[in-house]
Amino acid sequence: MKKLKIALIGLGQRGRGLLNNIVNMDDIEIVAVCDEYADRNEDTAKFIQEKMGNTPITSTNSRDIISIKGIEAVVISAAWEAHVDLAVSAMRAGIYVGLEVGGGYDVEDCWRLVRTSEETGIPCMMLENCCYGQNEMMCLNLAKKGIFGEIVHCDGGYRHDLCNEILSGNEIRHYRLRNYMLRNCDNYPTHQLGPICKLLNINNGNRMVSLVSVASKSVGLQSRALETRGADDTLSNTRFIQGDVVTTIIRCAGGETIKLTLDTTLPRPYSRGFVVCGTKGCFEEANQSLFLEENDAEKYEKDDFDWSKSWGNVKEYAKTYDHPLWKRYQEEGVKEGHGGMDWLVLRAFFESAAAKIDPPIDVYDAAAWMSISTLSEDSIAMGGLPVAIPDFTRGKWVNPKPKKYIEDYRLDIIPDIK
Repeated sequence: MKKLKIALIGLGQRGRGLLNNIVNMDDIEIVAVCDEYADRNEDTAKFIQEKMGNTPITSTNSRDIISIKGIEAVVISAAWEAHVDLAVSAMRAGIYVGLEVGGGYDVEDCWRLVRTSEETGIPCMMLENCCYGQNEMMCLNLAKKGIFGEIVHCDGGYRHDLCNEILSGNEIRHYRLRNYMLRNCDNYPTHQLGPICKLLNINNGNRMVSLVSVASKSVGLQSRALETRGADDTLSNTRFIQGDVVTTIIRCAGGETIKLTLDTTLPRPYSRGFVVCGTKGCFEEANQSLFLEENDAEKYEKDDFDWSKSWGNVKEYAKTYDHPLWKRYQEEGVKEGHGGMDWLVLRAFFESAAAKIDPPIDVYDAAAWMSISTLSEDSIAMGGLPVAIPDFTRGKWVNPKPKKYIEDYRLDIIPDIK
């Protein structure tokens, strides 16, 4: 079996999480690993040797890794602020890029990704695992088949109590801490924006046009620091810039609206807050409910109907409407990693790289989704004024040309999967 030769750059929490899946892929050879911390390189190299039987090259300098001849693809899961420079360097070296999620810091950085990919002909795929989540793919299936009717609005976000992880940033060497100290924006927009964009055909007949963004006050991190670290701790006396809750409203060329919520520094259960509203039905993640007018309207019109009885009906509906990729995945056995979606997004990237064809999430998607962070930062700084979202396709979205994809992982249509 010919194996795809890859490198990993960034071996912190997310990098090691992805690695746990990659070491179980028989068609992958990890040639090299890189992190700025030498101990992470050493630990990862030992782990790979134990699991895969080879000892990868290690370096604390990404240039050393990118210059290795024969590497065909790289997975970048380093600190957010390093993503663009690393991706650009890899594309210039002729290496397929799998870029972990994160927001952009500057619109020009997003343009650099696009220009470099266009100039080199090398794809850059954002590894947005939520595009392959079971609920997200079911809703994609419903939308593409017209069962939701005309989509009008979608909600989503990243709602996850990360206070302890952020405040432990110095100890665990995590980049989130410095970002929360210095920025005020939707710093992690892509988790639900990615699936929503695929559902709304963004960059493929539609596009995001503008946004407004507002941020609440910032008190959650300092409150948690006082509670858990004591009044004398430096972080208990730090003024964090990042608002506790950031709300962003995006308007699309097709007239749809998208609401994104970042909520990571207050006590709450995990949620991506996924909502789809169409003229013939809706989906709500919070109560795991799917309402389809053709099936449910008559009984719900009764004044005394207890709506809570419909909560949790998604599992039943999934028997009919699950995406065909997930139907097969469950038959074969769902892998670990965020409910199974890590495996699917990695396979979509690696199989595209091995075939040297377009990935299902391309550089235009990456640029558009990442831009929301820096644009929300601008809007917040101006008191919630509207900000234009660039057209990174430069008009290609109006009449997109057909591309060649690995059929099973397509997100533009519903593939016929056996």
